[in-house]
Amino acid sequence: MFANSSSAISAYRKVGVESGVTIADPHRLILMLFEGAQQALNRSKLHIQQNEIAARGEMISKAIMIIDHGLKASLDVKAGGALAEQLAQLYDYMTDRLLQANLRSSVEIIDEVSQLLGELHDAWAAIGKKPAASGKLAQIEKLFETGMAVK
Repeated sequence: MFANSSSAISAYRKVGVESGVTIADPHRLILMLFEGAQQALNRSKLHIQQNEIAARGEMISKAIMIIDHGLKASLDVKAGGALAEQLAQLYDYMTDRLLQANLRSSVEIIDEVSQLLGELHDAWAAIGKKPAASGKLAQIEKLFETGMAVK
């Protein structure tokens, strides 16, 4: 009976995510990618703490896939110009750092990438709110101009 309850909960969650993707606009889909990467990173930290090597690698790989094949792949360099190119470089930096985090079992590196994703998530969320969009976009551009986002 317990196994059936667990299966039902898993199925419900899967349907909820798939429904969210089906009805989401492109802006919301990007937010969902940020959130999915953050969830994978949070789970990878738990696996590091519990010394679960395979599970850690799986969650870090999931975050890398979301960043590389989701966030980076969604960039339009023609429309976004230099900012899109800089974001692509930042996503490359994040995936490189996550590879290092996996090799070193480093919570600190995961926290670094998580912070970067969080800042981008917040800025992207603000862009969806029309009045605050220009201020947050300017903040992102300033991060890149000063070189603070990429070490």
